[in-house]
Amino acid sequence: MADQEAKGYEFEKKADKKIQGWTIFGSKYDDAAELYEKAGNSYKIAKSWDKGASAYIKLASCHLKLESKHEAASAYVNAANCYKKTNSQEAVRCLGLAINLLMEIGRLSMAAKHSKEIGEIYESEENLELALEYFERAAELYRGEEVTSTANQCQLKVAQFEAQLEQYPKAIQIFEDVARQSINNNLLKYSVKGYLLCAGICLICKGDTVAINNALEKYQELDPTFSGTRECKFLSDLAVAIDEEDVVKFTDVVKEFDSMTRLDQWKTTLLLRAKNAVKAKEVEEDDLT
Repeated sequence: MADQEAKGYEFEKKADKKIQGWTIFGSKYDDAAELYEKAGNSYKIAKSWDKGASAYIKLASCHLKLESKHEAASAYVNAANCYKKTNSQEAVRCLGLAINLLMEIGRLSMAAKHSKEIGEIYESEENLELALEYFERAAELYRGEEVTSTANQCQLKVAQFEAQLEQYPKAIQIFEDVARQSINNNLLKYSVKGYLLCAGICLICKGDTVAINNALEKYQELDPTFSGTRECKFLSDLAVAIDEEDVVKFTDVVKEFDSMTRLDQWKTTLLLRAKNAVKAKEVEEDDLT
């Protein structure tokens, strides 16, 4: 590893010297680019992440001098991959530079991929507002390139974040829109009940039983098979428990569903919020009597 770091240092030093000098034949930036790439690769093998990132940023500068925007974007992505190990904000900055270049040359699918990557970095740091922003940007770019399934995946992440931030109407709209888009697709139609369940759980969090029952009717019109599903019964039973302000019944309904279909962390968090809201109402009722 130490040997690879030393090699990286030598390559980088030679590249710096090329940049500072002048040449009669060829381009000093071409020569330097080759050396910076070797430096970056050697640092990467040595796991000297910050030094590797720095070499790739210098490589990007050379490609920009040579007006090779695609290669410069690739260099910034390599820098970002190094920074992901040590400095997430620098990783985001480098990915942002790559995205700008890719947008300029019309490589929108790649720009979308890296926007999604930034969203994932912010998600891992639990910065939901910024994660939401970048997943939404990725979804728009993918949709513009007709990459519908990946656009929908990004939109579903947006819906999850919106719900976590208690922006339930926005989340409900996205889940319902994706369900509507998927119903006539033979590959995607089996996911529809899951999307409608997510939309329904957001409605449960709002605690409006009239809206929940209206939505269930609408969902059955959208997907005639929905009325016979465990998901539909689950939402209907939860609505009854909310209407009756019965925490025990709410808990039992959730436990029964979870024993048959495992609830993920996102659904569990939202259902716990809804349960606490029912509990608060129950306490309020007891205080008044």
